[in-house]
Amino acid sequence: MPSRPDPDTLGFVLTDVARMLRSAFERRINTAGLGLTPGEARTLVRIASLEGSRQLEIAQRMGIEPMTLSTYLDRLQSLGFIERRPDPADRRAKLIFTTTASVELIANIRAEQIELMQHVTSGMDVAELDLMRGQLKRLRANLLALEEGDSALDREVDR
Repeated sequence: MPSRPDPDTLGFVLTDVARMLRSAFERRINTAGLGLTPGEARTLVRIASLEGSRQLEIAQRMGIEPMTLSTYLDRLQSLGFIERRPDPADRRAKLIFTTTASVELIANIRAEQIELMQHVTSGMDVAELDLMRGQLKRLRANLLALEEGDSALDREVDR
């Protein structure tokens, strides 16, 4: 008789936590009255963290298809929150920047994220959070190495 998979293995727990965290964020954004969908909010915050990046890089970092990102960018641009500029190194590519009109909105989205994370991490002290962050960054570096086909042992963990 085959053994049943353990739902508390690291892979299952990480997947569950990521899914639940995303759902909680989406509920917060949907009820916050910000005028954006959760996808648009995630996109705007990611653009702010990767200011001046190419559309393709943003899509890859978000784990979404470039066409999905393009839809979010079209809406954010129509609202005046981002702008696309030609990449001087490749005029076919576009670099994405936030506008001054987005500053308050990004702050509001970040406030929702911070409040959510305070709730999610309640009962954990700073040392525990730092340890978990470092370990998750190691997992991320190892996964990136698998994607790129090289060893993560030589990689900087502070990505």
